[in-house]
Amino acid sequence: MTTGIAFGILALYFLMLIVVAHFTSKGADTNAFFTANKQSPWWLVAFGMIGTSISGVTFISVPGDVGKVSLSYYQIILGNLVGYFVIATVLLPLYYRLNLISIYTYLDKRLGKVSYKTGSAFFLLARTLGSAARLFLAVQVLQLAIFDAWNIPFWVSAIVTIALIWVYTYRGGVKTIIVTDTLQTFFLLTALVLTIVLIANKLDLGFGELITTIQQSKYSQMFFFDDFSYKHHFSKDFVAGIFIAIVMTGLDQDLMQKNLTCKNIGEAQKNMFWFCCTFAVTTLMFVSLGALLYIYADKIGFQIPERTDLLYPKLALGGEFGILAAITFLLGITAATYASSDSALTALTTAFCIDFMKIEQYEEKQKNSIKHYTHLGFSALFFIIILVFNALSSQSIISTVFNIAGYTYGPLLGLFSFGLFTNTPVKDKFVPYICIVAPVLTYIIDINSKEWLNGYQFGFEKLLVNGAITFIGLYLIKSSKA
Repeated sequence: MTTGIAFGILALYFLMLIVVAHFTSKGADTNAFFTANKQSPWWLVAFGMIGTSISGVTFISVPGDVGKVSLSYYQIILGNLVGYFVIATVLLPLYYRLNLISIYTYLDKRLGKVSYKTGSAFFLLARTLGSAARLFLAVQVLQLAIFDAWNIPFWVSAIVTIALIWVYTYRGGVKTIIVTDTLQTFFLLTALVLTIVLIANKLDLGFGELITTIQQSKYSQMFFFDDFSYKHHFSKDFVAGIFIAIVMTGLDQDLMQKNLTCKNIGEAQKNMFWFCCTFAVTTLMFVSLGALLYIYADKIGFQIPERTDLLYPKLALGGEFGILAAITFLLGITAATYASSDSALTALTTAFCIDFMKIEQYEEKQKNSIKHYTHLGFSALFFIIILVFNALSSQSIISTVFNIAGYTYGPLLGLFSFGLFTNTPVKDKFVPYICIVAPVLTYIIDINSKEWLNGYQFGFEKLLVNGAITFIGLYLIKSSKA
């Protein structure tokens, strides 16, 4: 695929998003930006959430990681399904009952104002780093597909990528994103299915033979039960998957903001259950795609890139599967990454405006001004972090994202767990210190686990350790005041 074709495809794609944003943002005030006036159809939210949850990380990094860990990622997904059930039956009813816009307002009602600010601050940190890591993938692909051929530096690619998100989200916010994410999910799923079909044709395999080939390959192992010290042992990944879903969806303003735009709790729960079903099937297809990519690369003697995140882009954009695969890949990765990043930018803006700026106390004109500059500020922050990732990142982005989550979402898990499962008040002013100490102790335990714990290696379950330390710390600063 030529650079000109790639540029033309992306130009048309973003023109479509801007047109959609123009119509969906008509008459949108700050309430529409933050809550879509609570008029979103549940099925539209459910479909769009697939794109938000999958992101460019799943689209590129999960297939690329199959060469290292086979299909073990699906152990986490099975745990995710249990976590989503907890969100639908425990957290969503709580958020709707309290009529929350920012979900961290709950911490104010339960633990105190300092706890509330601390929880929101950890979300801002976690989501900014995680979303920038995801967006980093999209910039890499744009660089590979377009900007390298024009000798344009990486930092320019980053500015263009972020500017495009800002253009179509700055007015309509979540009201626009509900619609654009639905379109982007469609492109993402289309790219996934078409790529699998095209690889099958290249390998001359029918549907049944395709499944058999994956099952008989060296990449087929999905469940790991033998060595408990292995970081991807089933019990570790499954339990971690439960809590990853709870914290990265249920305690995350980004994903919950969309759920809270549904008309009522019944529709929000219906959305979550349908989302679970489609998410499980879609992710299974992604890990299967990863196995197929490695099987194909082995067959033709293709050199696996040192950064395995680039395997899928290099095969697709390099013309191995034909022009149709290149076009669908480019649309798919762009849709996947933007569906995740655009909503993250809106959620970060929402949390900062509601939790720190107390935007509800101002007149509409001032609200718009605060929202505008906050939105712009987080866009600039994304740019800086992407440049840092480009300079430092050597591991797959899926590992980077979960490592970030383990350290930054752990205090949120501890705060909400303590609030939900105890009636104990705390000395509110000491909460930030507990939430800072917990990730530090988790890191110390993690790097010394082999020596201290007889060879035990922490995987994604470091999130649980972090949350548990936070929970214990909160108990130690309990207050005698009711």
